Amino acid sequence: MKTVALKVLGAIAVLWAAATFTFFVQAALPGDRATLILNQDSGQIIKRSDAELAPVNEKFGFDDPIYAQYVNYVAGLAQGDLGTSYRLKAPVTEIIGEQIWPTIFLTIAALIAAWVMALALTLLTAKRGRIPSALGSGYETFTAALPHYWLGVILLVVFAIELQLFPVEGGSSLIGLVLPALTLGIPLAGFLGQVTRDEFEKVLDQPFVTSARARGMGDFGVRWRHALRHAVLPAITLSGWAIGALFSGAVIAEIIFARQGIGNILVTAANMRDIPLVSGIVMLVALIYVVANLLVDLAYRVVDPRIEVSS
Repeated sequence: MKTVALKVLGAIAVLWAAATFTFFVQAALPGDRATLILNQDSGQIIKRSDAELAPVNEKFGFDDPIYAQYVNYVAGLAQGDLGTSYRLKAPVTEIIGEQIWPTIFLTIAALIAAWVMALALTLLTAKRGRIPSALGSGYETFTAALPHYWLGVILLVVFAIELQLFPVEGGSSLIGLVLPALTLGIPLAGFLGQVTRDEFEKVLDQPFVTSARARGMGDFGVRWRHALRHAVLPAITLSGWAIGALFSGAVIAEIIFARQGIGNILVTAANMRDIPLVSGIVMLVALIYVVANLLVDLAYRVVDPRIEVSS
C-alpha cells in the first residue's frame, strides 16, 4: 500500500509540475491574449481599443493578477475541469476527446512497428559473426539518430510522391497509417535494438543457454525461448519512456502527413496562446508517461515473475 501511495503522489506531482510549467511559459509570452482572441475571431490583425478588450479580459480573467489566474486554473484542474479553449470556445476535454483517437492509433502502431523491427534485427544479427553483428549495430545507431521530421519528409517524398505506394495525406485509412508509423517507429527501433542487443549478447554467454544447447535445442529456439526473454527487460523499461515520446512525436508526423489528431490543434493552440488547450494536451502527455511507467512495472512481472518491482 505504501508503494502504491507513493506512485499516486508521484503521478500527481508530475501532472501538477507539467500544468504549472505550461501555464507560466504561455503566460510569459509577449503579446496580449485578448487581442489575439479578437483578431482570431475576426480574421484581422489590428490593434484593439480598451473598450473592445475589456469584455474579453473580464470573461477569461486576464485582468486578474497572474497568481490569481494560476490558482483558479489549478483549482479547476483539481475538479477535473480543463477549462474552455480561448480559440475554439469549447471545453478542452471535448476537443481532446474528438482528436485523441487517431493519435493513440498512430502511437500504438509506431510502438508495435518499433518492437518488431528491433527484435527481428537482434535475432538475425546478434552474435552471428563480426560482419552481421557490426552491420546490425551500425544500423541501430544510425536509425536511432534520425530526426522524425527529416525521416518523415524522406518517406513522404520517396514512397508517396515518387513511388506512389502510399497516399500523400495520411487520412484515417490503415494504409495511410504506414508511413507516419514508420516515421516514429524506425528511430525508436534503433534505441530498442541497441539496449536489447547488448543484453542479448550477454545472455547468450550465460550457463543456462549453454545447458539448453547441450540438451539439443536449436539456435533459434535458444534465442527465442530463452535469451530473448531476459534480454528484453531493459527495452521494456525504455518503452515506458517511449510511449510518451511517441505520443509527443506524433505531433510532427500528423503535420507532415496531414493526419487528424492532437498535433495540429496543439500547434495552433500554442501559436494563439490558448493556455487551457495547450495545458490540457501537455497534461494528457504527462498522464500517458505516468500510466506507461506503471504498465512497465506490470510488464516486468509478466516477463519475469521472479523480479520484484519496488520502484
